[in-house]
Amino acid sequence: MLYAAFAVLTLTGAVWLVADWHKDPAGPEFWQVLAADMLMLHGGAAMATLLLLGALIPLHVRRAWRSGRNRLTGPLMVGINAVLIATAFGLYYAGSDLLRRWISDLHTIVGFALPALLLLHVWLGRRGGA
Repeated sequence: MLYAAFAVLTLTGAVWLVADWHKDPAGPEFWQVLAADMLMLHGGAAMATLLLLGALIPLHVRRAWRSGRNRLTGPLMVGINAVLIATAFGLYYAGSDLLRRWISDLHTIVGFALPALLLLHVWLGRRGGA
């Protein structure tokens, strides 16, 4: 379920980014509607992902930490998800345009890095590595 949620977040984030770049108040409404729809789906998927991430703590994180597995990439994954949660909160509530732009860039970069880092985490975990 978590893999599917991350896939939906990545896809809706990418489509939103493209739609946002193409938005033009004088142009067709298609891009504005698409951007709004993708943002709504992205937010809904993020809420579901928060539930799934919360379930990982007792079911996965604690057990893996006690067994000594993924001691490098595990905390990295927790930290990256924490950055995404914090920046999402900032995007929703930040009042400053300058701060919002910085938060948006950070959220985008970290969000698109997450799939590769997740694959690395899973691969190393199955190998019994970092």
